[in-house]
Amino acid sequence: MRSQQELGRAFRELHQQSFAFIIPNPWDIGTARLLAHLGFEALATTSAGYAFSRGQTDNTIGRDEMMLHVAGIASATDLPVSGDLENGFGDDPKTVAETIRLAAEAGLVGGSIEDSTSRPEAPIYEHELAVERVRAASEAARSLLFPFTLTARSENYLVGQPDLNATIKRLQAYQEAGADVLYAPGVKNRDDLAAIAGSLDRPVNVVMGLQGARMSLETLTEIGVRRVSVGSALSRVALGAFLRAAQEMRNHGTFEFSDQAPSYHEISSIFEE
Repeated sequence: MRSQQELGRAFRELHQQSFAFIIPNPWDIGTARLLAHLGFEALATTSAGYAFSRGQTDNTIGRDEMMLHVAGIASATDLPVSGDLENGFGDDPKTVAETIRLAAEAGLVGGSIEDSTSRPEAPIYEHELAVERVRAASEAARSLLFPFTLTARSENYLVGQPDLNATIKRLQAYQEAGADVLYAPGVKNRDDLAAIAGSLDRPVNVVMGLQGARMSLETLTEIGVRRVSVGSALSRVALGAFLRAAQEMRNHGTFEFSDQAPSYHEISSIFEE
């Protein structure tokens, strides 16, 4: 197994390539090992995917439980793992900084911090506080003994505030505050994504797997994107197959869904490796 120092360096190097790489999002140890088996070079956790597996909605998992979860993912393979750390599990920049330190202790070599409050009446942190939160996260990351890649997220589009100029302004401020990767989930338009990538000097992450987002890795590379995640999409695909199979049994009394399932021996052979 590679050391955290080696994993941190490897993760940084992936972002320096001239083409985008895919960082898929497992939601448990089994899916992490399956993705590693398929040859992906890094993994990222998904807060929503994990919450769904616990029968909960996103942003309802506490920090202690989430740290146990990401530690399990980080220990499941020999790949760099970045954590979906939501909004840092608190408003105060000091809380955000502590979350980064705990994520490092859990084995992560990267993590993302959102500027979403999870409060409907005021869904996005005020600009200066949002920047201070990223700065605190960056300072905590720089204090570590290995390279920790900090991703700063502008959540405007996910909370119903699709203002491109405001989003770019925030991402530029987060870049200046020390973020290594910038990310505006929910942006689907090619020209908007190109404008975001062109306005920044650091690698940009884009999420695919959202409805209406249909760009290839090649296209995303051409517009300047360097990392592509899929958020909760893989977990939702799995849950969709589960629901369709259960509905077939319940509504029709048939079992044709099993024709699409990998065999018991195929999955077992992967986990025996």
